[in-house]
Amino acid sequence: MICIDSSGWLEVFLAGPLGPRIRDYIASGAVIVVPTIVVYEIYKALRRELTEDDADKAALGLLDHLVVPLDDRLALEAADYSLQHKLSMADAVIYATARALDATLVTSDEHFEGLPGVAYLPKASDPKA
Repeated sequence: MICIDSSGWLEVFLAGPLGPRIRDYIASGAVIVVPTIVVYEIYKALRRELTEDDADKAALGLLDHLVVPLDDRLALEAADYSLQHKLSMADAVIYATARALDATLVTSDEHFEGLPGVAYLPKASDPKA
């Protein structure tokens, strides 16, 4: 199982430089976990960057995967991860969802770098790339 965070999906939908690497994960045949907060973030970002139709299509595409809603258990785990790793609320929810399902979190978001269960893909402008 893999969980692609919002930064990864944006690389795919906006044809970013990491898009091909993220697409390789998608094409691997692994079950793709999508936290509901990722649906929110992707739809919002694409509405701002592209068109409503593009945002709708992307959101519908995300719904083809295993969408995991935020429930009370995940909310409490996310709060703990937020405190432990100094993550924002959205990042903590995404990380808690991935951890709860033992999914590898695929991301280019440096806030996740070095955390267990994370496949961190630095952007080309990142000196670690």
